[in-house]
Parts: sequence; C-alpha cells; structure tokens
Amino acid sequence: MEEKPNPTRMELLKIKARIKLARKGHKLLKQKRDALIMEFFKILGQARDLRGQLNQELEEGYKYLAMASFSHSIFDLDNMARMVKADYGLDVEERNVMGVKIPKIKIEMKEFKNYPVFMSSAKVDKSVEHFRNSLKLVLQLAETETAIKRIIKEIEKTKRRVNALEFVVLPRLEEQEREIKMRLEEMERDMFVSLKVIKRRLEKEASS
Repeated sequence: MEEKPNPTRMELLKIKARIKLARKGHKLLKQKRDALIMEFFKILGQARDLRGQLNQELEEGYKYLAMASFSHSIFDLDNMARMVKADYGLDVEERNVMGVKIPKIKIEMKEFKNYPVFMSSAKVDKSVEHFRNSLKLVLQLAETETAIKRIIKEIEKTKRRVNALEFVVLPRLEEQEREIKMRLEEMERDMFVSLKVIKRRLEKEASS
C-alpha cells in the first residue's frame, strides 16, 4: 500500500519539484524517441537500397558465371575460383545516435590475387568483379541491419520509459499534489474556525 504524503508546505514544494523534473524528463525522452524513429526510417531506407544493389550484383555475377561456363570447364572455373583470394582490411568504428552505439564499418579492398590471364576470359573477369562488389555490399548491409536492431531496441526501451512517466509517475505525483493541497486547505479552514471560536470566547470573557 502506498504511503500517504505528509500534508506540509515543505512536502508540497518537494512534490512540485518532482513533477517539474518528471515533465522535463518526459519531454526529453519523447524527443529522443522521435529522433530515434526518424533515424530508424533513414537507415531502413539505406538497407532497402543496399539489398537492391546486392541482389543486382549477385544476379550479374551469376549471369556472367553461367556465360563463362559455356567456354570454360567446371574444372577450370573451380581452379580459378580457388586462386582468387581477396586482400582487404576492415576497420570498425562506432558513432553515437541519441545514446545508441551504431557500428561504422570501413573496408579497404586491395588487389585480388588472381588466376593467370591465359586461364581467364572477359566473362570470368566480370563475374569476379560483381562478386567482389557483392562482398562490399554484404558488409555495408551488415552494418545497417545491426544499426536497425540496436535502434529498435532503444526505441522500445525509450517508449516504456515515456509511458511509465506519462501514465504512472506523473499521475501519481499530481494526485499527491492535489491531496496535499486539499488537506492543507482543510487544515486552514479548521484553523480559521478554531481561531474564531477562541476569539468569541475571549470576547465573551472580556465582556463578562
């Protein structure tokens, strides 16, 4: 059972200060939630674009690979695939979006260790190029989808805090404020009546 607040002026001032602080926190959290939602839709759009680009690169890569299979044996293609080794560097940083750590992946694609020129053809080269581009896009997509998951988690957490302040904390504090005011007014009325009774009694005693 919730403890009743003391009906004092000091307690009323404390409750008012807590209400002011809760309202300020509620406003800031709503701003944070709205900013996170905007960032979420922004990154979601980027993820859609990246998925489209990735699908296109993979489609082109497989198309050229299929075309290469008409002029190269499966054995030759398999050998060339084994010779292709990507040399790249990864650097993962973080940026802060309203308290959420968002990964930022930087990839430096260096030259591939390729198969000998005499084994290759233009179609094989194009296939390798598209699959190489696909690798970059996969990393970028991983970055955006990780960001989306983290932002969604923070949005839910912020929404819960906003709702707790709006529907639990503030109503309870405002009810306590009303109760203290009402009890103080009752005490003032009682005091006024008591003073009038005492005044009459003193006047009566003085007249007698």
